This record gives sequence, C-alpha cells and structure tokens, in this order.
Amino acid sequence: MARAPSPAAVLLSQHAVVFDTDGVITDSAPAHAAAWKEAFDACLASHEGQRPFDEVEDYRRHVDGKSRKDGATAFLLSRGIDLPEGDPDDLPGTGTVWAVAARKDEVFTQRLRDGPIAVWPGTVRLLRVLHDAHVPIAAASASRHATELLAGAGLLTLFTAVVDGNEARRLELPGKPDPALFTETARRLGTPPGDAAVVEDALAGVEAGRRGGFGLVVGVDRTDSPEGAADLRRHGADLVVADPGDLLITGED
Repeated sequence: MARAPSPAAVLLSQHAVVFDTDGVITDSAPAHAAAWKEAFDACLASHEGQRPFDEVEDYRRHVDGKSRKDGATAFLLSRGIDLPEGDPDDLPGTGTVWAVAARKDEVFTQRLRDGPIAVWPGTVRLLRVLHDAHVPIAAASASRHATELLAGAGLLTLFTAVVDGNEARRLELPGKPDPALFTETARRLGTPPGDAAVVEDALAGVEAGRRGGFGLVVGVDRTDSPEGAADLRRHGADLVVADPGDLLITGED
C-alpha cells in the first residue's frame, strides 16, 4: 500500500503559498493583544460589570486576524457594547469604534518604537526552503504594520508579493473571514486559489482560506493544545501544526 505524501511534500507541491504575518511569521501577536487590552480596558471601565479584556481567549476569538475596525467591533459587541462607528480619522479614545481602534494602533506603534518584534525561526526556515525551491510565496495581513515588520526582520526580499492593511484599505477589501485579502494576494502571485496554500493562525484567517477555495489551508496553533487545533479544524484547516517549521520535520500535529 502506497504511503500518503507528507505534509511537507504536499506544501511543496503547491504552486504558491500565502502566509499570514502576525503569529505565523512574526511573534507580534502578544504585542497586538497587549495593545488591544489597553485600548479595550479603558473602554470597558466606563461600562459597569465588565471584566477586563483577556489577552488569550478574547484576542483569539474576536480580534486575531481581523482589521482593527472589525476586531474592535466584534469584541465590543461580544460584551454587548454598541458604540457609534465614528470615522477612520477619530482620535484615540473610547467614544467610537474607530477611536478605540486608533488607541490600539497608538499603543502598538509605541511598542514597535521600543524595540524590534521577533520572528518565528521555524517559519523562517520554511520560507527559505520554499524560496530556494522556487515556490512563489506572499505575505498577507490585516495589519498596516506588516510590511514594516517584515522589512525590519530582513525577510521582505523572500516574498513575491505583500498585501498589508494599507493595501487592503486602499483597495477597500473586506476583512477576514471574507477571503478577499487572500484571493487578492493569490492574484498578485498569478496563481488560482485552488492551486495555492494558506498558512494562518487566526480562526478568521483559516475560515477565509477555506471560503476562498484554497487548495490547502494550514492552521498554526501556537498553544499546541487539542482545543486550539480542534477550533482551527472546525474553521476549515486541512491540517494543524504547532509551528510551520514542523512541516519540515514531523508533519501534522
């Protein structure tokens, strides 16, 4: 009986691979979560009976992988808080969704000034293997800081295309779990989604890859837990790994 191909072989057989950035390439998720906590907790303090923002579960379920505005809206509604949407130019604060989102970005930007964001070594190894194998790779992220982070890590030259939050806003792409960000990235690689893979750690991003018809959706569970892996599979992951570099070693988690 013939053995099934390894996850690494399946990934290398794809015509192109699209990587999410935060939590997949860069270890920036904790900094994003901490910035969201500062922004949300200031807002929650003015609503009686609200518990603080949880940097693990609230971030993963409501914010991770989404645009700032969509993430702010989703979390606040999960707590029954229906703020006015406001305007993208609102100053940082607590009175509108955009003001809360602006406060988050203000805090996160300051953290970037305080020091560089680390990258995940396993993902970098995988990126270099794909690059050396002439598999086109791209980065896609709802964050407007994604290109800056990749450049700071010295990885930008590995990518054929990068579609970050600035581009998504310019093109008026809807946020994840809508697949528009990923399908636009695949278009820039010249590859139909069905012939490409998505590597993503956020539930919304995994769902976007599945809804976009990508040929392979790899979920990344940094918690390395049965619950986290199960959530990613329920949202559409074909396989789940604790780190993308595991694809070069042991395969599926």
